[in-house]
Amino acid sequence: MRVPRRGLALLAGAALAAASACSPATPPAAKTYHVILKDLMFGPLPAQARVGDTIEWDNDDLFLHSATSAAGGFDVDVKAGAHVPMPLTRAGTFDFICKYHPGMKGRLVVSP
Repeated sequence: MRVPRRGLALLAGAALAAASACSPATPPAAKTYHVILKDLMFGPLPAQARVGDTIEWDNDDLFLHSATSAAGGFDVDVKAGAHVPMPLTRAGTFDFICKYHPGMKGRLVVSP
């Protein structure tokens, strides 16, 4: 059976529309979350961080602090008054401390 050219164009257009409808949704835009270090404590951590997002460590304390993952996922020094961005490149659950003040602890959960 032979399909006229006009019919081929319609079939091609329908196939393209169907493929577009099945393609994955655009991923959400990357976000920056600010985590404040103050009074020898880490402020609230994001509940829904994803790979591609950024944590900005904001040291509003008088002391040098760090965010140091026990599993080696990250180790960021943050001088007093500094703001240090840390892109999230790996999914997982990361327990971390301040290596200068080990009583400062946190847990960062990063989704794929």
